[in-house]
Order: sequence, then structure tokens, then C-alpha cells
Amino acid sequence: MAIDHLSIDIETYSSVDIKKSGLYKYVQSPDFEILLFAFSFNGEPVRIVDLTQEKLPPRIISALVDPNVIKHAYNAAFEWYCLSKYLGKRDYIAWLSQWRCTQLHGLYLGYPAGLAAIGEALGLPSDKKKMSVGTALINYFCKPCSPTRANGMRTRNLPQHSHERWELFKQYCCRDVETEMTVDRRLSGFPVPDDIQRQWELDQRINAYGVRLDTELMNGAIECSEQITATLMEEAAQLTGINNPKSITQLKEWLEDETDDEVPSLNKQTVSDLIKKLPVSKARRVLEIRQELGKTSVSKYKAMSSAICADGRARGLIQFYGACRTGRWAGRLVQVHNLPRPVFEHINLDLARELVQKRDSFMIKYLYGSVPDLLSTLIRTTFIPSAGNKFVVADFSAIEARVISWLAGESWRQEVFATHGKIYEASASQMFHVPIERIKKGNPEYALRAKGKVAELALGYQGGVPALKKIGADKMGLSDEELSDIVFRWRQANPRIKDLWYKINGAALTAVQDCVPVGVQGLILARECDVGNGLDFLTAQLPSGRKLFYPQPSIVTNRFGEPSVAFKRQKGKAWCDEETYGGKLTENIVQAIARDCLAVTLERIENAGFQTVMHIHDEAVVDCPAERADLEVLCALMKQPIPWAAGLVLNADGFVGDYYKKE
Repeated sequence: MAIDHLSIDIETYSSVDIKKSGLYKYVQSPDFEILLFAFSFNGEPVRIVDLTQEKLPPRIISALVDPNVIKHAYNAAFEWYCLSKYLGKRDYIAWLSQWRCTQLHGLYLGYPAGLAAIGEALGLPSDKKKMSVGTALINYFCKPCSPTRANGMRTRNLPQHSHERWELFKQYCCRDVETEMTVDRRLSGFPVPDDIQRQWELDQRINAYGVRLDTELMNGAIECSEQITATLMEEAAQLTGINNPKSITQLKEWLEDETDDEVPSLNKQTVSDLIKKLPVSKARRVLEIRQELGKTSVSKYKAMSSAICADGRARGLIQFYGACRTGRWAGRLVQVHNLPRPVFEHINLDLARELVQKRDSFMIKYLYGSVPDLLSTLIRTTFIPSAGNKFVVADFSAIEARVISWLAGESWRQEVFATHGKIYEASASQMFHVPIERIKKGNPEYALRAKGKVAELALGYQGGVPALKKIGADKMGLSDEELSDIVFRWRQANPRIKDLWYKINGAALTAVQDCVPVGVQGLILARECDVGNGLDFLTAQLPSGRKLFYPQPSIVTNRFGEPSVAFKRQKGKAWCDEETYGGKLTENIVQAIARDCLAVTLERIENAGFQTVMHIHDEAVVDCPAERADLEVLCALMKQPIPWAAGLVLNADGFVGDYYKKE
């Protein structure tokens, strides 16, 4: 049977702020409605249905539920979920397989996420680009408005309040369909692979299920923060006589008068340095208060409060292909990929959580010293399993180090990962020619472990002394000469990894210059073009078969006077050139392979009947009945060999618990 294609764009209204609360809470709002439905069958001229005046025609309803009609949209998850509610579809999860996301198509090929941005990057003609008036029209019709005398004290703008704007809004909606179809046609020579489509569908299932939040802890944290903020502000006002102690101008002036010294700024580092420098005094106490007030631990709790749905779950926290260069996932709303490290690492979390739930900021201050620091420590524990369930959490151990060792064929490292796994000690042993048995606590050689650790964390992708300093190696009291020695020793100990950087760089240069594919360690770098649609890429085919795309590659001269590859990428609002090199390409490839390992594992977890509710970097969080909460089972799934990565040794560890935490 022939497959038809239906391209769609909708405009909607909800009193919920979608940027703060996400798609699911936005659609679940009682006042949510679809205002406009623009569509095109098989590339026909775009038509629009004004749902404030009429209903969707039977032909459209039939097409929407017909599995032989593929539905296309830009950020298709939005149309899919909105129309699920409109149609009252109980099988909306199964419906996912009928949808294709043009935004994903662009991200897969290395283009920016926004429809306007990808239109610019592709150089679409002006009559096919997204209309620039969209933001103003969306703000007018799709969001609540402030009541004023001029607008008759209304809280929402309807079509009858501005017929001219409404007609323009219809044109805007139709243009989005035209732009989306044009983008889809331009990218058609490089389709999204079937396995990436399946992963996108799995990602939507995970996001739609959501993760439960401990509302008592969340609300208690917000209240405790408000209590301590009020107390600290009052103390600062009494000490300084300033009405607003958060005012940088007023506070700087007071501090300079109080200390009789110039205060260059009040940024985080300067405040910390001044506290160390000043004796016990009013000025020092005021700076300590400012430091305490500057801690943003409560912002995550407020983000949770904005995102939580009526059933106590937060949804839409993970963005598929959020990092388009590697295809890795990214965090959204609460930003679970960027949770702060616990300040207190060895405390009774159950007791601490209970005190916050009770809003007992006095006892928190008494036991832990800093309310913000404790709140920061407890952020992870706000994520809890469904009632009667447990979390089973497992993550890949040293996944990037394992992947780069396997890819480069660095045999001594692979032996480490196949046996004891102590890569920091083993690296120090190789670098300093000391038996690994000597690198243990109590021996003088144990100090070498720290050097092995910073080398492993910083140097895998052609980094040098600046890379070591970036992770704080210079804070260990090491001179630049000693740091240079670490770089030299690590590269000597890892010659195959070092060779990999230069092989990949050379392959990229050859592929771009000579337009011939080049194989490196199971990778294929090539220049691929679709001349008719003006597309030109450097691609890197991974062992999984997935490709990384670098748009519009060129050869430039780098700062060392040598040729290097450049490509186009989005920086802010600009689509501009970025130079790359062997180490950076290696980093992209290694992280992409690690990402593909996680993708395989997430599918295995679902096929085994488990529900993933979050995954953070290389860690999976499974919400399952207590009787099935078996860490060994989850770790076994993560350790299974990857079909396309023969010889890659994976390992995993984790915990079973009543809340998420840093293990």
C-alpha cells in the first residue's frame, strides 16, 4: 500500500509557560486548546483550519489515525502530544511510530535546532523562510495577557480582538509548514536511519512516562531557602545599614569605606579571596553572607516546581540529540545533566531529607552549618520512584576511557579494563615505571596516583598543560614544568591513542581535500555531497553505522601555519566556521560511540520489561516494583557485549534505593 505524507504545523494556547514547565504540563493545562491547524498532503499547497471557528475535516481526522499516513512536523513531539489530547487518543504512545521529526533530521545532519536558524543555514529563499513576526503573534494569541484599561481588563487575546493580526497568524502558521517541507526536501538525500527513528520514539516514551518528584522535599527546600535568605538579608542590612545588601554598587561602596581598600568586583572568586584575606570583622561577615546568598541551590527546586505535572511527575527532562555534534542527549527544564555535586558526601541523607521536609532550617543550620549547601546536596534525592517501587540506578564505568582504549587498540589499557579496572593507578604505573602494587595507600608511590588521575581526565583528546589546568591540576602545587612532564609521560605511555589523533586528523584532511573516503580504526571519514540541494558534509561513520555530520567543510590554515579542517556550526545566532583538529574529532567520535552504547542499552532495558525514567550521561535510572529491583540484572544488561563493538569491555555499577543520589 502506498504511503501518504501529511505535513503539519499547529498553533496553540495555554496559560502554562512552556519554556519553564515543558510540553506535558503545558498541554495538560485545563485551558489548553489548538487554535490553528495548517497542513499539506504529499506536498500539495498548504491549507489551514481555524479551530476557533470550525472543526478538523473528516479527511484530516482519518489521515491522522491512519498508519499508512506518515505525519511530519518540526519538533514533532509537540504536534504528536498536542493532537493526542485533541483527538482523545489513549494509544498515543503507539501512535509515535507514525511521526517523523524534521527538527531531528536537521540535528542529525549537524544543523541548528530552530526552524528559523536551519532555514538561514540552508540559505532558503525568503518566501520559504520562517516569518520573523512569529514571536510577536505567539505572544499575543498563545499566552495570557496582562489586564489593562486599554484592553478592557481581559487576560487573553482572541481573534476578534485583532482580525488583522489573526489573518497574519494564519499566514505564519502556513509558512511554517512550507518551510518545514522545504527543509525536509533539502535534507532528503541524507535520511534519518531507522535505528535513530526508533531511539527517538523510545526517548519520547521515557519522557512521557516522566519521573516522580518528592513534593514535600521540593517545597520544603524552597521554604527553607526563603527562610534563610530573609534571615541573612536582615543580618546584612543591620551590619551595613544598606536597604538592599544585594546591590553591588551599594555594597562595594560600603566595603571600601569599611576596609579602607579598593574592592575591584564582587564576583564569586573575588568574594572568596577577600574572605580569606580579611580578619574576623563586619566586612568579612557581610562577604560571607553575600557568598551564602549567591548559592543557587534553590533554583533547581524551583525548576522542578514549574515542571511538575498534576500527578506529581516531571516530564520532558531529556532532549534527544541535544548535542547535535555527537548525538548525545541533553537535559531540559530541571537540567538533570547538570546537577551540582553534593557538598556533604558522608551524611545521613534520610535524616537530612526529613529535616527539609519539616522545614526545620534551625536544625539544618545547627547540624550542617549551611542551609544552601545542604539543599544543594539533596537536589538529586528529590527524584523518587513511583509508589511501592524502587530506583535501580547503574552507570557505565569509565566509558570514554574504555572506548578510546578499544578504538585505538591500546592493549595495556584494555587489559586493565578487562581485569581490575584501576585505570588511575595503572596509568601512573605506566607513566612513571613503578609497579602498580606500590601505588596504594601507605606507600610513598601513592602520590603518583593523583598525577595519573589528572592525566586520564585531561589528556585523552590531545590536551596539554592548559587542559590539565582546566581541571585544577595546577592547584596540586605542580609547576608548569611538572605539568609538561605529565603530558609527555602520558603520551609516551599511550602511543596508540596519540597516533589515533593524528590518523583521524589526516583522514579528515584527505577526505575534504581529495573527496575520497579514508578508513581509520573501523571508522570511515568521507566527504559526502548532494549537489542538487546544496549539501556538503564531512562525515565520520561510526562502528554502529551511525554517521557524524560536519556541514560545509573547508580547509583553513591554523595558528601553527598548518592546514586543518573547518566546518559550519551555530554560535549564538550566527552560522559560522569552526576549526577542528584530530583531538577534537577524536573526542566527538569517542563520545558518540559511548552514546551509541547507551542507546543499545536503553533498548535492552525496555525490552527486558523495565521502565527507564531518566538517564544522565552514562547512567540509567530505572523505576520498578520492589520485588524486581535487582542491581545485578540491570548491570548485566549494561555489561552485555555491543554487537558492533567486538572486544569492547564494558562494566557497570550502581545502587538500589528509595531516591536518586550520587553513589
